[in-house]
Amino acid sequence: MDVLEAIRTRRSIGKVKPDPIAKETIETILEAGVWAPNHRLTEPWQFFVLSGEGRERLGHALARIALADHEDPDSPENLLKVEGARKKALRAPVIIAVAVTPSDRKEIIELEEYGAVNAAIQNMLLAIHALGLGAVWRSGEPCYHPLMNESFDLRPQDKMLGFIYLGIPDMAAPVVRRHPASEKTIWFE
Repeated sequence: MDVLEAIRTRRSIGKVKPDPIAKETIETILEAGVWAPNHRLTEPWQFFVLSGEGRERLGHALARIALADHEDPDSPENLLKVEGARKKALRAPVIIAVAVTPSDRKEIIELEEYGAVNAAIQNMLLAIHALGLGAVWRSGEPCYHPLMNESFDLRPQDKMLGFIYLGIPDMAAPVVRRHPASEKTIWFE
């Protein structure tokens, strides 16, 4: 698949089959990630591959975060929240959790470290698509919660930037429209 075609046709696939994905395929996806541009070659990414029972680490973290601000964790509504949070980790046979681990070097701009990891995620999503698989990149408040860092042994300055849920697509790719670049571009000549 041509890279421009991959960019135009890749879509978030939120429903995948439970079939396992070969370790070699996952390694190919991870390799695509490490070829992302990164200022001063800091390689500020950390990948966690969760499959099988390994997904319980994420489910447990999401459950703990769901209850973090509640006084009565055993109330019926909170027990439902916990169960719902745990199930999120079972939506795909493989989840790649991606964190930014910013360099401690003074001359490194932290924001550029985040940009590099986001570029790595995009590389991985394009590789997944090119391999005929489906994926969705999920993020949100739980990613940035201190309990998520604790669950994945990340330092306080590190952040989980999202979870790539991947597998064999079990839905049609959604139709998406984009505004032409010309509507978002200002030329200075």
